Amino acid sequence: MIRQDLIILGLLKDGPKHGYEIKKNIAEVMSLYTPVVTTSIYYPLKNLEKKKLITKKRTKIGRRPEKYVYSLTEKGKEEFDKLLNKNFLIIQRPYLNLDLSLYFLPSIDPAIARRRLENRLSNLKKIRIWTKNLKTSLEEKSSPYHLVAIAEHSLNTVNAEIRFTSKLIITINKKTL
Repeated sequence: MIRQDLIILGLLKDGPKHGYEIKKNIAEVMSLYTPVVTTSIYYPLKNLEKKKLITKKRTKIGRRPEKYVYSLTEKGKEEFDKLLNKNFLIIQRPYLNLDLSLYFLPSIDPAIARRRLENRLSNLKKIRIWTKNLKTSLEEKSSPYHLVAIAEHSLNTVNAEIRFTSKLIITINKKTL
């Protein structure tokens, strides 16, 4: 919940937005930099409104139907700052779906495990190319430093996964000899 509130409050810190505009920004922009999934944006907006962190106002432009525009309150600005500072300090063990497979590794034929890991390695290398291209593109466009930093962090993470997976494949090969 902290992450979702942080995202919505942060987007509203830039100025008032319609619910659809918030959802679109999360899906099309933020998802390039961080794993974010939104199903309904209106339920969390309603909760933030109940907490008096945001307000909503009806707007009507021309013949278009009425829409709600959401704005950050002073209390919402304070909460955003609090959540952002807290988020910097949260250190959780990274969870990767691979960890669950590794737990049950003795339950699978080593040849099958090796093939699956080789597939994973191939996909990780594709992700590395995409991430490198993203970082290069951001640098060439003189994008804000924080977006370049996110791309660099993702690239470092993918490189670590590639090294680990490559080493694990070698280990499995030695065990099956």
